Amino acid sequence: MRQPVLFIGHGSPMNAIADTTYTQTLSKLGQELMQAPPRAILVVSAHWLTRGTFVTRMEHPKTIHDFGGFPKALFDVRYPAPGSLEIADLIQTTIPKVDFDETEWGLDHGTWSVLRHLFPQAAIPVLQLSVSMTDSPAEHVKLGEQLKALRSQGVLILSSGNLVHNLRQIQWDEKAKPHDWALEFDQWIAEKISKRNVAAILKEGLTSSLGRLASPTPDHFLPLLYTLGASDSKDELKTEYEEMQNASISMRSFSLGRN
Repeated sequence: MRQPVLFIGHGSPMNAIADTTYTQTLSKLGQELMQAPPRAILVVSAHWLTRGTFVTRMEHPKTIHDFGGFPKALFDVRYPAPGSLEIADLIQTTIPKVDFDETEWGLDHGTWSVLRHLFPQAAIPVLQLSVSMTDSPAEHVKLGEQLKALRSQGVLILSSGNLVHNLRQIQWDEKAKPHDWALEFDQWIAEKISKRNVAAILKEGLTSSLGRLASPTPDHFLPLLYTLGASDSKDELKTEYEEMQNASISMRSFSLGRN
């Protein structure tokens, strides 16, 4: 069955071990997705930034703890999902410019902090696609368009980032009152997504005054472009979750093409 495409706001690594409305929502979403289980999951995470585009090609990707200063319980987490050499080869056939990473990477926290709630059994093969920082925003959308064909072959495409991600203006209280500009941008981009206005997102998402506040660096924004590219106009948009954590981190998550 053709798989949907997801954008999940992942926020703090602590969400990986939290029991909140957010994590409960992901658990419920995962149960619904398992009604038509994907053959594999391809994740575009904000935490694998490269020069050029790479896909993991390994049978047993390692769990990467790419952060510091958090409790030991978080470092103890493992997500032992298998990889898939077959799907990696399929991705390179689909996008010849993609190179293999067979030893260096694995599953970073942008991936496993989300998947351990969506698919706690860690039984579905997982691959990561890197975000090339030498590509333009339009090129990221085009890569998403090329990935679209994988959906009909049972591959769930999941992008993990945050539509608003400003660590310079973060409040350490998770329930702190959101900044007005953060709410304004979150609503602006949600409206553009609902109208599939990719042109406006490309033109203003990172360059307008609000966009520069929302994403002082582009890393957590760019995964969105893969989600948009891999969807089409027939895909129904569902807002799966919306919240602003720590005043300046949007947890907005949505699916396209989920029945």
